[in-house]
Amino acid sequence: MAGAEPISFWWDSLNETGPDRPGLSGDCDVDVAIVGGGFTGLWTARTLLNNDPSLRVLVIEREICGFGASGRNGGWASAYFSASDAKIARENGLEVARSMRRAMNNAVFDVGQSASDDGIDCDFQRGGTIMAARSAAQRTRALHEVEEARTLGISEEDFRFVEAREASLMMNAPPVFGATFNPHCAAIHPAKLVRGLALSVERFGGTIVEHTSAVTLQPGSVGRRPCVVTAQGTVRADVVVRATEGWTSQFASTKKAVIPVYSLMIATEPLTQEQWDEIGLSNRETFADHRHMVIYGQRTADGRIAFGGRGAPYHFGSRIDPSFDHNEKVFRQLRQTLVELFPALGQTAITHQWGGPLGIPRDWYSSVGLDRTTGMAWAGGYVGDGVTTSNLAGRTLSDLILEQESELTALPWVNHRSPVWEPEPLRWLGVNGGLIASRWADSSERRHGTPSRLAEKMSGFLGH
Repeated sequence: MAGAEPISFWWDSLNETGPDRPGLSGDCDVDVAIVGGGFTGLWTARTLLNNDPSLRVLVIEREICGFGASGRNGGWASAYFSASDAKIARENGLEVARSMRRAMNNAVFDVGQSASDDGIDCDFQRGGTIMAARSAAQRTRALHEVEEARTLGISEEDFRFVEAREASLMMNAPPVFGATFNPHCAAIHPAKLVRGLALSVERFGGTIVEHTSAVTLQPGSVGRRPCVVTAQGTVRADVVVRATEGWTSQFASTKKAVIPVYSLMIATEPLTQEQWDEIGLSNRETFADHRHMVIYGQRTADGRIAFGGRGAPYHFGSRIDPSFDHNEKVFRQLRQTLVELFPALGQTAITHQWGGPLGIPRDWYSSVGLDRTTGMAWAGGYVGDGVTTSNLAGRTLSDLILEQESELTALPWVNHRSPVWEPEPLRWLGVNGGLIASRWADSSERRHGTPSRLAEKMSGFLGH
């Protein structure tokens, strides 16, 4: 995309963006057609071709591979899953919840190992996630999370509470009342990973077409294969995989399956060693705190802080538009929050600002599946936790498509069906009202020092 504004800091920091792939050049016939050239689509293609090199696999991307959330995210290859362990245990039983937790933890390892196997240098460093408790209310919430983890059989080595002194040494964001620490997370450079995966897919025998917009995804039926209709031609396949995350909302047939909610990010200039000595994050831990309005950050391999958060409004009718990638008010709030966390950054320049939509299902529960009667497969609804979950999705889809029963195909998110979102204007009112409530809850906790009752009531709406 020569001459275009960078998609994100990640893309801007690449030495080169890779080949500019041509679009589809007419009708074609393949075994598996994958719509979406992000992490989900590329992990799926890579795994399928590793398992069966004879497959004809075609990835169809509207822009360039990694144009969406895969090239814009915070770079957390984490074991966090959209639905909580407690929710999975309530709905499916404790052993099922434990199997999902093991799968997510193992997926972090697989991201790093697969990148290494493919020769992809994506700045992978497994420093874990520290989530600071910066008020008495946040400490209460953090301690409750650890207590709940123990009841679910999650050990101290997999998730623990860190007292204030140790937490401040790891992440000096005063005031610090303690923190939770999860070792199952790596900081990565997402654009390097997504670019490398695309090259891997091609090296393993897959085909990628870019600048090709899928207009409709048509399910199959008896005697008729599913197909992807594009402006440049129709692709027929035995299986069509929808891997479009937030853009799923732009197809008529799945308009209310997920909503696109914007998350915005900033990146600082490279910091000095003196600043890092003050801040910490010496193992490139990914970081956040226990507030309700989500924030997230990492220390990049080149010594910056890439920092993001929610707060941008949901746009009526699930609209997606490039203009929504930039919101100066939210960017200012992000910078203020970052300096509040780390006062040493008061005079530090912000070099990049960007954003993009992520996909949220109505019950905040990611899913992966295959309907054999129609030949339609899907994965997504990651609620911002897609870097690692997409890897698990790709490996799971491969087993489903190749009809290989495995531990992955027995996981609770397989063939999960979320309820659809309410019609407008109800979802616009509800989602934006939730953003306002999150801000109010955080403000209330700062003033009173006790957990917000409003936030507790919101948990049902958030699917927890």
